[in-house]
Amino acid sequence: MVKKFAILLALMSSSALAANDIVMHRDPGCGCCEKWAAQVRSAFGRKVQVIDDRQRSSLQRKIGLPADLVSCHTALIDGMAFEGHVPIADMKRVLATKPKGVKGLAVAGMPLGSPGMEAPGRPRDRYHVFAFGTARPTIFKSY
Repeated sequence: MVKKFAILLALMSSSALAANDIVMHRDPGCGCCEKWAAQVRSAFGRKVQVIDDRQRSSLQRKIGLPADLVSCHTALIDGMAFEGHVPIADMKRVLATKPKGVKGLAVAGMPLGSPGMEAPGRPRDRYHVFAFGTARPTIFKSY
């Protein structure tokens, strides 16, 4: 029985083993969070569990998110944290590379034109995606 289980595990791809649900804690009732979650669900092909969380600040402290990088939702994916409207390409890149000392990425506030904050006919805000973790936050990418 153990041998069959070991063979089954060997046959499964590592991506299938890592494909856990995505958990997103949000300010209760925030509609832009739903739009961001729909884009993440589509891009990752996984379920996104949305939790209305009035005590999200305790989660933010636990993951080491600097107070000046706070936004309206915090997503947990494969051991990393994503605060706010982080673009999917940046999420995928940091998940693939898992840079040393980086716990996650954050987009402070709710910049217009970021994923989930699209507004047709309105100019996009300029914003930064910050990497945060054990050292001081650094700019991961600018838009």
